[in-house]
Amino acid sequence: MRRRRAVLLFPTALLCSATGLAACGDDPDEPDGAAPATSASATASGPASNHTATGTFARYAAGATAVTYDPALVPAGATATVTVMPAADSTTVQLAVTGLQAGRAYGAHLHVNPCGATGDAAGPHYQQQPDPAASPSPPSVDPSFANPRNEVWLDFTTDAQGAATATATQPWTFNPPRTPRSLVIHAETTKTAPGEAGQAGSRAGCLSLPG
Repeated sequence: MRRRRAVLLFPTALLCSATGLAACGDDPDEPDGAAPATSASATASGPASNHTATGTFARYAAGATAVTYDPALVPAGATATVTVMPAADSTTVQLAVTGLQAGRAYGAHLHVNPCGATGDAAGPHYQQQPDPAASPSPPSVDPSFANPRNEVWLDFTTDAQGAATATATQPWTFNPPRTPRSLVIHAETTKTAPGEAGQAGSRAGCLSLPG
């Protein structure tokens, strides 16, 4: 698959969040290879502007935007695009992926930190109302907080070409001063039972979102 430049178009002033406190497992790899080139720009036309981040996955290198931790599940050259569409009292987040394993189910969520050398760097899930009993390790597994209404879950199943889309619409908006900083693709779909809610297996890939 042809490699593409990573383009980031999130206006910092318009994205906002509360600290999230849920997470799942990790399957770290050592840094290897070079990251795709990146560029950034910001445009703002009001609170309802859409914001998009796109990346092409590669092994971790300093400054990487889209990182694969498991190339069997998220091959180098695969892509992910996250679009945030804020409204007055709601937020819609769309995910589009290409180049992944065909006909396979994945978990995906927004996380609180940018991508790093290992999947753990992305931290826990973004939560609109943080679980007061949780910490980054162990994370929130209480379904009262680790659920698709309080977090942003974007689980998907790829088609025969390894592509998929997913959409989540939340009845709230991200709140300053912090923002979700990454989209993490997981090896499994997201669990919902008490004691494991929000978990989705190892972290296979990560797309950083600007703060």
